[in-house]
Amino acid sequence: MKAIKASDLRELTLDDLRAKETELEEQLFRMRVQKAMGALEGPIALRTVRRDLARVKTVLGEKAR
Repeated sequence: MKAIKASDLRELTLDDLRAKETELEEQLFRMRVQKAMGALEGPIALRTVRRDLARVKTVLGEKAR
């Protein structure tokens, strides 16, 4: 899984960013369930999704100001 660049996120609209945030939150939830069941293949992917979600939230905060 490849990380999303903040510069790419800044080019998106607010609606696109909110959709991306929802998508990443759902993906993170599914991955946490997989981890709890012992079915998560790559634990690094969990970290990548968490960081991508943080980047999206940061850019949303920047655009809100």
